[in-house]
Amino acid sequence: MTALSLLEGCTAGSSERALTQRAPKHSPNVVVIGGGFAGATCARVLAESGVNVVLVDPSEQYVACPMSNLVIASLRNIEAQTFQPQGFPENVTVVRQMAQYIDAEQQQVTLEDGVVLNYDRLVLAPGIDLRWSALEGYDTEAAKRMPHAWKAGPQTLLLRDQLRAMPNGGTVVMSVPANPYRCPPGPYERASLIAHYLKTHKPRSKLIVLDAKDRFSKQSLFQRAWKEQYSNLIEWQGLSDGAQVVRIDAKRNTLHTDFDEFRADVANVIPPQQAGSIAITSDIADASGWCPIQPATFESTRVPNVHIIGDAAIANAMPKSAFAANAQAKLCAIQVTRLLSDQDPLSVPLINTCYSLINPNYGISVADVYQPTQSAWSPTPGAGGVSATNAPASHRQKEADYAHHWFKTITQEAFGSTPTTKQKERDKNRHRNRIV
Repeated sequence: MTALSLLEGCTAGSSERALTQRAPKHSPNVVVIGGGFAGATCARVLAESGVNVVLVDPSEQYVACPMSNLVIASLRNIEAQTFQPQGFPENVTVVRQMAQYIDAEQQQVTLEDGVVLNYDRLVLAPGIDLRWSALEGYDTEAAKRMPHAWKAGPQTLLLRDQLRAMPNGGTVVMSVPANPYRCPPGPYERASLIAHYLKTHKPRSKLIVLDAKDRFSKQSLFQRAWKEQYSNLIEWQGLSDGAQVVRIDAKRNTLHTDFDEFRADVANVIPPQQAGSIAITSDIADASGWCPIQPATFESTRVPNVHIIGDAAIANAMPKSAFAANAQAKLCAIQVTRLLSDQDPLSVPLINTCYSLINPNYGISVADVYQPTQSAWSPTPGAGGVSATNAPASHRQKEADYAHHWFKTITQEAFGSTPTTKQKERDKNRHRNRIV
């Protein structure tokens, strides 16, 4: 698949201009830090343009966050979320180490073993880190009792296992942070699927969602679905209700707001977040904890020749989602290639679509188109939209199917791998025996 065909899937009105892209006359070195949806995709597209790429990421496997809420709800195996990146072009060198520091003046990256990589351009895709100091009482030890599960892997399984072990009639409490954070609708999909699990297996239980804001993505669709599907099971409280969690007592499994405390049998605490640590230590993030960029090229406004994509970037109206990260990666790769060839960058709009599952057969979505201005990524008036409010069950089923198809496509693009044959058979059987 060419860089052009990759870009066509995430942009509008750009294919003819993208044809003017050409590889640099010499062979510059581009270092990409981070092997997730943004970094791995960007490395592939850069390499297809004839650029030499060093992809730096310490992990042999990548556990994807999209669809991981199904694992928490015992509807999917963690193996279906786990990928071993493969099939990179020959001009991609993969380095399985942690990048420790970026020297922007010397244009060098220092690895954990002391090796120094030189670059002509650097693409930074470090994802998120959790701000452990932002919520009193919540640290790495507390997360062993009250999982965040906002980085997929062991925490995902811990939350799943706690739900399984909870007695029928127990109380689950979720804490949702203020914006910005990774995957804006993610907590509400999680609430929906946890409620589905409780309704199916522990119907006398209850889920309380304590939210640090009053408005959230696809709110009317979620709340309508909760009323239809999970009446008397989900209780959502927002900022105006005094529901912002300010303190955690992990020993007592208790979440405290300014006015109340909530004792949980199972607690899911999603803390505030920031850009991955290397962006902080290398002074590429600003005081907000995120990385400001020039919209069209994703180049840092703080450090020259460094581009930031994915969750770590301040992309304004564009959400921190895997879809957005993938789209940004493709465009950034083209812009970097053009800059290395002394070509002007393109002005290209990007699309983002976020799918969410209410239950295995009930999907909803939101889509938007974003234009780069001189200072920001801004939504295009009149473009995009959300799922119909009164859609029939057949339409909700199609949207759930679209979510799975999208996940298959994006993981193949980024990681070049698919679940094992055994896992595919499990998924096929689960599809045949859907729970309504």
